[in-house]
Amino acid sequence: MKTWARGLAIALGVLIAVAVGAWFLLQRPDIPYATLEAKYGYADSRYMALPGGVRAHYRDLGPRDAPAIVLVHGYSASTHAWDAWAARLSKSYRVVVLDLPGHGLTRTSGPYVAGRQGFVAVVDALTARLGLTRFTLAGNSMGGAVAWTYAVDHPDKVQRLVLVDAAGWPSEKSGGALIFTILRHPIGRALLKDIDTRPLVAQGLRSGYWDQSLVTPALIDRYVELSRGPGHRDVLLSLQSGPRRDATVAELSTIHVPTLIMFGQEDRIIPAADGEKFHKAIPGATLILYPGVGHVPMEQIPDRSAADLEAWLADHPVE
Repeated sequence: MKTWARGLAIALGVLIAVAVGAWFLLQRPDIPYATLEAKYGYADSRYMALPGGVRAHYRDLGPRDAPAIVLVHGYSASTHAWDAWAARLSKSYRVVVLDLPGHGLTRTSGPYVAGRQGFVAVVDALTARLGLTRFTLAGNSMGGAVAWTYAVDHPDKVQRLVLVDAAGWPSEKSGGALIFTILRHPIGRALLKDIDTRPLVAQGLRSGYWDQSLVTPALIDRYVELSRGPGHRDVLLSLQSGPRRDATVAELSTIHVPTLIMFGQEDRIIPAADGEKFHKAIPGATLILYPGVGHVPMEQIPDRSAADLEAWLADHPVE
């Protein structure tokens, strides 16, 4: 073998060895639920066994005889996204906040099949077990898609609908979050399954939180660590490859309950133009756009957005 060829072979061998070593250094194991619950659980956390091997984590706050509001978080988020709203709304309303399967402190067992319809089923099962026959349903981002899908599928149970930077309209774009671009591809999903995703999660959060001061190390830690609950990564990755149910005017036009649409005008994950689409498609819907606000108004401007919601609820009372 010529000297240059031998040198090239040695260099390639070194590069492969370094790459393999780096791969193993980046591996991150699951975090036991007991550890996650001790760090991220609430004093009033509750757990409920549901069909399909789901052990749902939820909170049930406020007076039991008050009108109920159910809050559903977005992709890779958790009940914590609603903390400010839950604290304020629970003074006058019964507020139920839950972690979807594959998220937060909700556990799954066996070959759980994730997807929006599965999430709709979890919302339906949990609210039924709590005796909520009719309620206001609010969702952010992916949770917004779950909320409008639930309203279409269960029109007899939803009294009012609140969509906060809701997902659902078909798009080939991934907004400003690099992690969603990677997750669209099978190889990307395979590479991300077991490695440290902290840099990508941090970039995604900075894209979603227009106010960069909100993207603290503690927030990044929470997203990263909760994603490592046993079975969570399988669910989170499968959501990017499963069947989609896109929003259509035909479906959304069947929603005839009072609907509030809230959107940050600077949302780099889901364009504010999608809020306009929801507004036009859902009969009689109210639209509030927030200048200088990103993907999570309930976290960036919690007092203002909650006050707007309370005013709208007062203008649209239920029995």
